[in-house]
Amino acid sequence: MTSELMTTPAEADAQPAHNSHHDRRWLILAVLGMVQLVVVLDATIVNIALPTAQHALRFSNADRQWIVTGYALSFGSLLLLGGRLSDILGRKRTLMIGLAGFAGASALGGFSTSFTMLLSARILQGSFGALLAPAALAMLTTTFTDPGERGRAFGIYGAISGGGGALGLLLGGILTSYASWRWTLFVNVAIGAVAIAGAAKLLSNSRAASRPRLDLPGAITASTGLFALVYGFSHVETTSWGNRYTIGSLVASAVLLTLFVAIERRVPQPLLPLRIVVDRNRAGAYIAVFTGVIATFGMFLFLTYYMQDTLHYSPVRTGVAYLPMIVVLIGSAQLATNVLLPRFGPKVMVATGLVIAAGAMLLLTRIGLHSSYLTAILPTLVILGLGMGQIMAPSASVATVGLSSDAGIASAMVNTSQQVGGSIGTSLLNTLAASAVTAYALANHATGTSVATLQAQATVHGYKVVFTYAAVFLAAGAVIVVLLLRRGAMASLARGPSSAEGTVNAETLPTAA
Repeated sequence: MTSELMTTPAEADAQPAHNSHHDRRWLILAVLGMVQLVVVLDATIVNIALPTAQHALRFSNADRQWIVTGYALSFGSLLLLGGRLSDILGRKRTLMIGLAGFAGASALGGFSTSFTMLLSARILQGSFGALLAPAALAMLTTTFTDPGERGRAFGIYGAISGGGGALGLLLGGILTSYASWRWTLFVNVAIGAVAIAGAAKLLSNSRAASRPRLDLPGAITASTGLFALVYGFSHVETTSWGNRYTIGSLVASAVLLTLFVAIERRVPQPLLPLRIVVDRNRAGAYIAVFTGVIATFGMFLFLTYYMQDTLHYSPVRTGVAYLPMIVVLIGSAQLATNVLLPRFGPKVMVATGLVIAAGAMLLLTRIGLHSSYLTAILPTLVILGLGMGQIMAPSASVATVGLSSDAGIASAMVNTSQQVGGSIGTSLLNTLAASAVTAYALANHATGTSVATLQAQATVHGYKVVFTYAAVFLAAGAVIVVLLLRRGAMASLARGPSSAEGTVNAETLPTAA
């Protein structure tokens, strides 16, 4: 065995700290699941409440977009920094700071009396969420090392990640309809309080065995580069691709992220060790998450519009409509990580999940002005849940398996893939939908159809175009995953270049066919 694969004395000394709470690991999973639920919920739960909040606080339609964008900007731009801080400060400490801050920001948002106060709360939520998400996934990685248990744990965690957005739509609709829009924020305080109590009682403060120093130049260029990237794509939704601020932001992002890579190649202790992202297995996992989220965020957005605006569903009914997908996704994630992943490996599983999800998106193109939920929507949601369960949980497992010292930053890359994918997906698909609606209306304006009917038909046509492009993204992701992921990737990671930190024991990793 080479020296790279040997566990160093410092790592060996650190091992008991990681396993001291082994007997409480399933309770720890419950706490980490609540943490992930809080983060994922806030990507959608506030969206349904926005029209009501806008009326109550009297802000404009242009300002309304910033309530969503403010959260995305701070969350997406600070994730890599948050992941590295969890490696430096310790995952429990980072998690507790993130939970307390997130709950406090949510309370501030719930008590908002103005647009500025609500926007500030959302920005703070995103900032503390950037601490929470990587720390939680890193702690899951270092807590569950047994192959069988790791599969079950990641199956549950992946189901929360994949279905949390739909659950947010349901919960947002219920709270807005029967309580107040403010409770879409106050609910985080309640969940956060329980999670804080559980974390304080159950978790130990695991950290990298040899504490890395903070790469400040890397942190600055990564955070500003990601900020510019998310801002650029968010700005497209309210302007255009030709807008000077959109172009300027995307160009600045390209320059800053290129500079970030150059810095990471030269500094002795980089914020993001490049061996993590250039490893074929991890790169394939990140791309799978990225393309999967592009499609699902688009689906949630436009299918929700379709059900509410075209089929005239209430917010609560819309949320309930997504429940079958959540149920199937949970079952699929457990089946994928516990039964199929050890047998077939992530290469087969993740690529198959992407193809299944692509098929579901193509089925959505059958919708019309008066489609039935039972025949047009429900089968699609069931198939999509089956596919997403095979994408998210196995990808998260592949992206983080075998790492200890860099578990936080590797986990942050999973969340960054999700956040950037969501931002790019919503803006790009919004643009495609708007163009398709305009083209359809112009091409059919002389057919004698009433203006209202023509507008409704054009809107549904725009949704169909979006779902078609989402299927294309998923299919492209499947091709890339097949090219990148190796067979038996979970086992071969023990011998891969990203294992150079010396914390991988091949006997603890699941094998694949």
